[in-house]
Amino acid sequence: MAAFKTLDDIGNISGKRVLVRVDLNVPVADGKVTDATRIERIAPTIAELSGKGAKVILLAHFGRPKDGPSAEFSLEPIAKATAEVLGRSVGFASDCVGDTAGSAVAAMNKGDVLLLENTRFYKTEEKNDPAFTERLAANGDIFVNDAFSAAHRAHSSTEGLARLLPAYAGRTMQAELEALEKGLGNPVRPVVAIVGGAKVSTKIDLLMNLVKKVDALVIGGGMANTFLAARGTAVGKSLCEHDLAPTAKQIMIEAAEAGCAIILPVDGVVAKEFKAGAACETVAISDVPADGMILDVGERTVKAIGEWIDRAATLVWNGPLGAFEIEPFDHATVAAARHAAARTNAGKLVSVAGGGDTVAALNHAGVADDFTYVSTAGGAFLEWMEGKPLPGVDVLKKQA
Repeated sequence: MAAFKTLDDIGNISGKRVLVRVDLNVPVADGKVTDATRIERIAPTIAELSGKGAKVILLAHFGRPKDGPSAEFSLEPIAKATAEVLGRSVGFASDCVGDTAGSAVAAMNKGDVLLLENTRFYKTEEKNDPAFTERLAANGDIFVNDAFSAAHRAHSSTEGLARLLPAYAGRTMQAELEALEKGLGNPVRPVVAIVGGAKVSTKIDLLMNLVKKVDALVIGGGMANTFLAARGTAVGKSLCEHDLAPTAKQIMIEAAEAGCAIILPVDGVVAKEFKAGAACETVAISDVPADGMILDVGERTVKAIGEWIDRAATLVWNGPLGAFEIEPFDHATVAAARHAAARTNAGKLVSVAGGGDTVAALNHAGVADDFTYVSTAGGAFLEWMEGKPLPGVDVLKKQA
């Protein structure tokens, strides 16, 4: 049984006003949404609630407005894109509280969908101000949180409302939490984590948490260079945080104490400049030239990573193995991703991945749909991997 209430527990909602916190923080260019993935993910929750006769009232933020309402951060264009994804009309109210919002809600019929204006037009939203939360709650009978991506923030629309109204996890939130539970909460072992990206400094908490929870940790990307340098390996002109050598050593010590294997590159693809088509060669990691940059891991390392994936029952992935944006430095990331996808499709692996670069890398490899779950949650996914509490999730658990 889930440790949080879902739509399966919601009961009869015909005619009820359901406030649904969603993630509509999507990319927009020239007034049009350029990537509707996040809208597509919330569509099942909206369709289910609407189909049961609820008055579905969407709450969302968009961007980081600093000085109150502005056309730049209005959700009105998103309402049109949401209607296109849903294949139905979506109303829009130019405020999220007060008479404007209240009148729009009062005019709704059963099954209608209404999007309220950007909650962050009020600074009190991010302060989780009780008075503002009550103004939001005045337009709803029930609260559904379907925005895991904002669950690491204790805002009025993510945490406060769950204290004032009966609260439930939407289908996207439910899927995310169930996938994460399979990934690190209560995983089938062995568990292997792949962590890549540019810098150790942005993922210290993540690495410290993972070495205590996984059986093997594969480190790639620029951050692998910091670990290699900490072990005394010369990495030439590669991206490397030499000042974090003590931190890298401490992580390796804690991994050893926890029985977690650390997997570092044994060879690398080296070039003298970072550009498409740059002349490059694969060398042993001990033979990186002084004027060279490691831009991807080599074939021997790819083979070793594949072997660890073969041993794993569960894989958690955050960050690319190399500079995947430019060929040929995408080879290792693509190869490992496709190998993990094949194991997943064969029913031999639970694969959970997340983070902006990771999603882009898996899409680049053409396998995002083949992983067990790919999170688009960004910061919330990272904080979950770091073992930090997520206020928007914890408040749902308390009502279970």
